[in-house]
Amino acid sequence: MDLVKKILYKVRTKGDNAVLEYNILFDKNPTPTFELTKTQIKEAYKNVDKETLNALKFAAKNIKAFAKAQNKQLKNFKMKTSFGTIGQNIIPLESVGCYVPGGRYPLPSTALMTVIPAKVAGVREIIVCSPKISNVVIVAADLAGANKIFNVGGVQAIGAMAYGTKQVPKVNKIVGPGNAFVSEAKRTVFGGVGIDFIAGPSEVLIIADESANSKFIAADLLAQLEHDPLAKANLITTSKEIAKQVKIELKKQLQELTTKEVAKQSLVNSKIIVVKSILQAIQLANEIAPEHLELQIQNSKSVIPKLTNYGSLFVGEQSAEALGDYCLGPNHTLPTSGVAKYSGGLSVFDFVKIVTIQNITKPSKKIINCAAKIAEIEGLDAHNKAAKIRLKRVN
Repeated sequence: MDLVKKILYKVRTKGDNAVLEYNILFDKNPTPTFELTKTQIKEAYKNVDKETLNALKFAAKNIKAFAKAQNKQLKNFKMKTSFGTIGQNIIPLESVGCYVPGGRYPLPSTALMTVIPAKVAGVREIIVCSPKISNVVIVAADLAGANKIFNVGGVQAIGAMAYGTKQVPKVNKIVGPGNAFVSEAKRTVFGGVGIDFIAGPSEVLIIADESANSKFIAADLLAQLEHDPLAKANLITTSKEIAKQVKIELKKQLQELTTKEVAKQSLVNSKIIVVKSILQAIQLANEIAPEHLELQIQNSKSVIPKLTNYGSLFVGEQSAEALGDYCLGPNHTLPTSGVAKYSGGLSVFDFVKIVTIQNITKPSKKIINCAAKIAEIEGLDAHNKAAKIRLKRVN
């Protein structure tokens, strides 16, 4: 916390000089110009193979289609009443900063998942900040529709987007995951700028019965564990045999992974829990409120309505969470550490404001007296008088 506050203070007071200082210190990046030029973006495309480019385009198409479907749920409306009209307007945020981590692995999917819904929502200026930015992340951000892309990461990127510098514009909201330092920086700047939520280590919970596929379960658990040494991947099952088979598969499949060293570390954080019934599994899942929740059970339709706390739900053995990470369409920027008890994942809704409108043309004595009475109860005399003064205009 102390280090984050120190970096943010320096960025706020010294601007680009501080950003460059920390770029050099943390990322060994001495480039004084942070924004990528059109030429650099074109060069990035040349360094991404056709198969990768096609995969990014396919994923972007699906993410955009889902975001557009969400956007249709947001509508302006007016209600006529006896005293005038009331209603709501949907207003896109003016500017958004999307943070794309660049530590252990390049994450082009995060560029797609953060930029595309903002673009669909109608945000006018969308910027992307990413440390040691790779060609594939540059291409993903450009395909998604980012207006500006910056080779800046870490706490200094969050500070630059929150306060604004000569090179990096101040934004209205910052979204996207990051490490513990980035998360703390987002927490610190919140208020002066909006944020999506504080993301912790990634997590998956799988509920399985005797009908489940132990190989699929082990593969999905390991897919989560390779993210980070602090990642969590838990299995709750009603079958002792499935628990046994999954343990065997985990050991076997782990040895085949190029990322096994990371997965070995995070495996320590993970559990296989055997319960007596699916009802008990549901209760545990609702208490844990996982980021990703998988169901590999019979009769899942009857279970889904009872599940209330999760970031994203994957139903059936073919619904691998890895597919959702990249290209199904729904967003993969999801609440962790129990935040799913009160918040969903990133969506178009995070990039708009729902504002209300009141146009009172025919106030009645009843509505004026109602407001005046409540103001009197609350001891707010000016409120009382501001309502009553309009009685003279009421017939």
